[in-house]
Amino acid sequence: METITTERLILRPWQDSDVDFVFDLYSRWVVQRFIGNEPRVMESRSEAVERVARFQAVDHEVHGIWAVTRKDDGDPVGALLLKPIPASGEEPLQPSNDVEIGWHLHPDHWGSGFASEAAQAVLEHAFAHGLERVVAVTNPANEASQSVCRRLGMKGKGLSKKYYNATCELFVAKKPGLNS
Repeated sequence: METITTERLILRPWQDSDVDFVFDLYSRWVVQRFIGNEPRVMESRSEAVERVARFQAVDHEVHGIWAVTRKDDGDPVGALLLKPIPASGEEPLQPSNDVEIGWHLHPDHWGSGFASEAAQAVLEHAFAHGLERVVAVTNPANEASQSVCRRLGMKGKGLSKKYYNATCELFVAKKPGLNS
């Protein structure tokens, strides 16, 4: 997985030393409330150890789950993902033909522009590596993430039940220069 650098951020692979940050991030209801069909907070450090291991296992030329860190001090601020998105259907859900982008930022960094900056860099990475289309899905009540999608130039497609067996707001980004 490539490390990606922006003006203020470094998106890098997760390290074992990130476990405490992951626990802090995902143990917060304000972060978890819009994630998944049945949101729940992380309750133990061992869950964070498992989550970091899952993040580290996504080692792919294009896809990844990056630790988003500040360039000036290296402190983590959140997670940015680019991965195949599962289609709705019978459990266990099977991959669709689409790739999703998503972000989970620590509340201390909301409003900083970090989500938009990191996501823009990952979209550029995705398109440079041959992807022609990337989707984002948000809980219909998650207006902040929908605003990020719009800032990225993603086109809102309305409510969709196409992924995760959930009703989500669907946004689509297409590689620059594609008409369809």
